[in-house]
Formats: sequence, structure tokens, C-alpha cells
Amino acid sequence: MSDALPSSVLVREVGPRDGFQNEPEVIPTAEKVRLIDLLSATGIPRIEVTSFVRPDVIPQLSDAEEVLASIEQRDGVSFSVLIPNGRGLERALGLRDRFDEANFFLSASETHNRENVNRTIEESLSELEQVIPEARAEGLRCEGVISTSFGCPYEGRVDPGAVIGIAERLAAAGCEEVGFGDTTGMANPAQVGAFFGEATERLPGVELTAHFHNTRGQGLANAYASLAAGVTSFESSFGELGGCPVPPGSVGNIATEDLVSMFSEMGVETGVDLGRLVEASAAAQEVLGRTLGSHVLKAGPVRWQT
Repeated sequence: MSDALPSSVLVREVGPRDGFQNEPEVIPTAEKVRLIDLLSATGIPRIEVTSFVRPDVIPQLSDAEEVLASIEQRDGVSFSVLIPNGRGLERALGLRDRFDEANFFLSASETHNRENVNRTIEESLSELEQVIPEARAEGLRCEGVISTSFGCPYEGRVDPGAVIGIAERLAAAGCEEVGFGDTTGMANPAQVGAFFGEATERLPGVELTAHFHNTRGQGLANAYASLAAGVTSFESSFGELGGCPVPPGSVGNIATEDLVSMFSEMGVETGVDLGRLVEASAAAQEVLGRTLGSHVLKAGPVRWQT
């Protein structure tokens, strides 16, 4: 870990995709659009707005085209979509002028990858190595996302060297950014710090992104460990939306407002208006009709006496 913390970071909001897809009931398209517009007004620089997966597999995101066509375009905000394969890219390119980045995913463990997309890691990588250059040829910035980078609920420990090896292939295929996901909240801060130390050495010139779930309450601690290791790119979900089918009881990503609040109190600039972000999470809570897990949503931002 480095002695000096970064002075600023980039945050990608993934709630409209990673969060909405895990909701038991389909959210009306108009409400999705309203919530995304509230998020884009906070100053957050990146938002993953939807995914071009098969509608019969994830019906919660079956309105990907409608959402992408309807959200407000705003200067300084980069919209991204999650793309599973070549067919997904083909669908997304029908609205090429509405988004800036394409995110491609696979898992770091064989069992999780088979459970998630019914493919081996090699099969997933081989297709992505064909699809990513196609996306780059369309002028899209590409991120490779590696799920279960820190632990797998089926296989246990995941070899960090193997994870970084996958990242190297994604980078060689054209990904300018690689995100490492703690999909079921199994990581710890010591593990995270060591991992990003090695990843930084083996992936020079690649933007490394940390994506933590808060399943066991260690999400923010892991985010801090990443920051201390020099990571300046993070993914999170407003209201702590999200989750994973396994293990039972999994909760969502770390809440964006919790992450932004922590960074702000540490003097690390995010460019995000925390008050507006809390308002967006409160609106999501109202739409969903249940209490969300975000701590800042419940307690409010820190207010120092002057």
C-alpha cells in the first residue's frame, strides 16, 4: 500500500443495472428513467444504465432499448451498458448514439461462470476476444468485468494470479478498464490490498476498478484498502441495491452514498453532490416500497458544527 492516498476518484453508479436486475418485481420503465435522470444530476461521472441480456433470462431489464432511448443525456456523464455476447452488442449498437461505454463480463471461477452464463471461462473469454474489438471499432470505450475475483461461493478461494491472467487477456482484446468484482462479499481488506498491489504491477496502463458487495459488512473497508493500494476507480449502487442469487441473504453492492460520504470525509474528491445522491436513493426507496440498506440514507450526511 502507498503512503499517500489519491486526491480524487471516479465512481461508476451501477444500480440501474446491477441493482434493478435483482429486484423481484419489474420496475416500470418510466420510473427507471426518472431515477437514472436523478442520478445523472448528482455529478456522478459514470452510470451503467442497463444490460442487453436476453429478456427471458432477466425480464427486469427487458426494456433496455426503451430506457436507453429515454434517459436524459447530460454533459459530463458517461453512460455504459453491460453486454454479455455478440448478440447483445448487436442490439446495443442499434442505439449507439445513446451510450459511450460497453462493459463485458465473465466469472473468475469455473463453477460460477457455468452457473451464470452456462459456459467455461475459456469459452467466455474466446467470445469476448472476438466481440470487444468489434465494440472498439464502433468507438466504444470497453471495460472487462470479472465476477468472483476475490472468492467463489461454490469453489472457495480464487487464485489471484489466475484472475489477473483473465484481466490480461481482456486488456489485450481492447479493454481499457478491468473491474474486479467481489460478487458475494467474500473479500477482506488485507486480501484486497495485496491483490491490487500485484494487479497494478501486471496491468500497467489499464484502469483498475474495484467493485465490492456488502454481504458481510466489509464493503467500505475493502474500498479503503483499494484506495490505499492506489485504486482510483470504483463501482457502487445507490441505496445499496443489488445482490447475488448465492449465498442466501446476500445484500447489494456498497451504497454509492456511503462510498461518496466516506471519501468526502477523507478529503478524496468524487465530484458528486451527496445531498442529491441521497435524494435519488430516497426516490428509489419510495419506488420499491421497502427500506434500503444504505447507512447515509438512514442517518444523513455528516454535518459538522461550525
